[in-house]
Amino acid sequence: MPITKFGLLGKNISYSFSKKHFTEKFALGNLDGYLYENFDLQSIEDFPKLITENPELKGLNVTIPYKEEIIPYLNKLSKKAAQIGAVNVIRFTKKGTLKGYNSDYYGFKKSLKPLLQSHHKKALILGTGGAAKAVAFALNELGILCTFVSREEKESMIDYNRINATTFDNYHIIINCTPLGTSPNTKEFPPIPYNFFTEKHIAFDLIYNPEETQFLKKAKKKGAITKNGYEMLVFQAEKAWKIWNK
Repeated sequence: MPITKFGLLGKNISYSFSKKHFTEKFALGNLDGYLYENFDLQSIEDFPKLITENPELKGLNVTIPYKEEIIPYLNKLSKKAAQIGAVNVIRFTKKGTLKGYNSDYYGFKKSLKPLLQSHHKKALILGTGGAAKAVAFALNELGILCTFVSREEKESMIDYNRINATTFDNYHIIINCTPLGTSPNTKEFPPIPYNFFTEKHIAFDLIYNPEETQFLKKAKKKGAITKNGYEMLVFQAEKAWKIWNK
């Protein structure tokens, strides 16, 4: 039986949601010969070797820390992936080329939308990596203004020291796109003044393991609406499946 292989490209990814999700999907769909593997690379420079050694590959998901680093290794980008500047899905075309897509923005947008109320007009994005770029793109499509928060103040970003009561009065959506709080480091959390959260705020964490991070717990204590990244992951995975099967 011919093997059709998919996988996740990342670093230290044994915790991965994707492998379990797709393995179960293949089993439920009686997709015999379909496999999903984790490709844990210590360096993106090992990517060409991975391709050579796995000729059955038809598609890849991409996670931290390679969503931006993978781009030079691809032949083509979808329009939206190029605009975002980050890739989390790779399709192996019939011609043998590699095309990069972004389904993170789609998953985030679909997951956030049901929570939105009329006063949710501005968002703070904690973090500046590939996932943060996808989140910013989704917010822009929803007509929500956003500001990035970085450890160092850079152009068009603010640093954590600048966040105060006035910031929380202006920004009613706070999104954690950093890895702070991910298992096993569950005691960590982004350094923001949590006492300024109110019931008018949404606290959204892209992390899904643990189910409730310190970031979400602290925001919930002040009455904020909270959501983790699990549903976003499911939505982006289903979008990836559609992309691979174009």
